[in-house]
Amino acid sequence: MSHDTWEPKTRLGRLVQEGEIDDMSAALDSGLPLKEPEIVDTLLPGLDDEVLDINMVQRMTDSGRRVKFRCVVAVGNHDGFVGYAEGRDDQVGGAIQKAIGIAKLNIIDASRGCGSWECGCGRPHTVALRTTGKAGSVEVELIPAPRGLGLAAGETVSHVLDLAGIEDIWTRSSGKTRTTVNFAKATFNALKHTTEARVPEHTLDVREVIE
Repeated sequence: MSHDTWEPKTRLGRLVQEGEIDDMSAALDSGLPLKEPEIVDTLLPGLDDEVLDINMVQRMTDSGRRVKFRCVVAVGNHDGFVGYAEGRDDQVGGAIQKAIGIAKLNIIDASRGCGSWECGCGRPHTVALRTTGKAGSVEVELIPAPRGLGLAAGETVSHVLDLAGIEDIWTRSSGKTRTTVNFAKATFNALKHTTEARVPEHTLDVREVIE
């Protein structure tokens, strides 16, 4: 969809289109719900997407057996912003497009930094803190790593971390890690926890005043 023909239906969408909000961090910090993928298209042009899994799902209905495709997709800009979603449709292409649209609405700003005591380069190349995410029986732990280590993780986890802009990491995982859906979701949930642990800026200001 061309942004010229996009007619925002939400307050956040209108603020973005009018230029009042012009970056993704501000949009996420606004407290307004993100309900239009076009907001992400506008603020994060050229977002990459990765299809992590495609499965055929069969369901019995009154009219017989129905077949749908379930696609698991991650999106990201390789610079902190990453989203994850599943989409279902009668066609593979439709399922992928649905998943991409939902993933954009689930986008987060992962907290990156130089969290490893062995490093200290000051660049945002790993997770800012140790974090764990769960999905189903799968648990993924992300541990800050020194610069140059690379992604010490399996393929599914690496795809999600790469889209988030994580360059170096140690990971631990447990549970049924062959389940791509839960493995990817647990990784995303671990990154989501880094955003929740972020200290608000005004709190830092108060601390500085006390000191």
